Amino acid sequence: MTPLAQVYVALYQSSDPQNICAYSPGIWRCPNGRLLATMDIGSLRQNEKPNPDGSPKPAFEGLSCRVMTSDHSDEQWDTRADLDLYHARPFEAGGRLYVMGHRGDLRIARSTDNGTTWSDVSTLTDGEFWHQAPANVWHANGCVYLVMERRVDKKVQGWYPSELQPILMRARVTEDLTQPESWTMAVTPTFHDVVSDQGFDGFGIPFYPGNYPEVWKNQEANRHAAPLGWLETNVVQILDPNHVWHDPTGKTFHLWMRAHTGLTNYGMLARVKEAGPQPGEGELEFSFETAPSGIRVQYLPLPGGQMKFHILHDETTKTYWLLSSQATDSMCRLDAMPDDRYGLPDNQRSRLQLHFSTNMVDWNFAGIVAIGETENCARHYASMAIDGDDLIVLSRSGDRKARSPHDTNMITLHRVTDFRALIY
Repeated sequence: MTPLAQVYVALYQSSDPQNICAYSPGIWRCPNGRLLATMDIGSLRQNEKPNPDGSPKPAFEGLSCRVMTSDHSDEQWDTRADLDLYHARPFEAGGRLYVMGHRGDLRIARSTDNGTTWSDVSTLTDGEFWHQAPANVWHANGCVYLVMERRVDKKVQGWYPSELQPILMRARVTEDLTQPESWTMAVTPTFHDVVSDQGFDGFGIPFYPGNYPEVWKNQEANRHAAPLGWLETNVVQILDPNHVWHDPTGKTFHLWMRAHTGLTNYGMLARVKEAGPQPGEGELEFSFETAPSGIRVQYLPLPGGQMKFHILHDETTKTYWLLSSQATDSMCRLDAMPDDRYGLPDNQRSRLQLHFSTNMVDWNFAGIVAIGETENCARHYASMAIDGDDLIVLSRSGDRKARSPHDTNMITLHRVTDFRALIY
């Protein structure tokens, strides 16, 4: 199969791939047609505390968000700012552009001239620890909705998706979103407080041993598995009135999360409902979805749900689009994994795939967007936006010089032309 957009334009390429890496790309199309791109650029140093398997743990040093714009073509980009935050996502609200991320606390910056100049970075929280790679933004009810993740507990010595709270945030587009009082935040539990890690008999979850807060270690293969968890959440509304989870009041939002289980192609599902008399009003109340049988739904099949994914709704065709990582070798024994594979076998990062759906459950394969030459040549952690008849994809990418499939040295732009013609 020929990839849909194998050819790329490199918006950034590290001059020192072993020490300066690129992460977390975000993409937005402005109303005037300008393209806005964000990405994390930073160096790596060796942290004093090693990973649970004893290997040195890379830490971020001098990591910042680079903001770039393009008015003319995919090949011509101008750097506009380097903001003091990371894990940034760009979005528009009320005719203004924003970039939200974090550095411990939540941080945000604003542009009133389509991204040419940017305000100072404002802090939205005080003394908290946040996470969340760039994901989607949902507009409805005169508001903007997005999810950031807060870490409260700190018992896990290592990767911590079991300790994250995916918090839906809402703000009216007419407000100044750089002010903390403009935002309403859902009260959300931590994964380990509400989801069992004791196993789902018949589903093979968790695939590797380990219960919170312990990290399971395989010393022979020098691999380890963090406790079960959720992370990197997207938010959508179910718009089809015939859907079993449709809310005719327009007050319900569904959270689709990456599922860290050791298995591929599972995602996690939750919902948040507005408690006010009208959509866009009241507190945001977290719960889990239920099947018509009354059984709670926490996990659902989702292509590439084991890694960071991006969901986009196309109003023209009433379809949801899913950009995710394709795994091809997740059943490999730990002791048989080659040295260039990162993490566990489900953690492949070199194949970027595209699906579409009308109901967020039944996904149709649209094609492979791009494939890296080797595992080190990652094409992953991508974001996307609609540009006329095309889908523009911004990927965290690597070449053979990259430090690892995780610590990449490029941010690449891929264009899927006439993407709606892929629907069948």
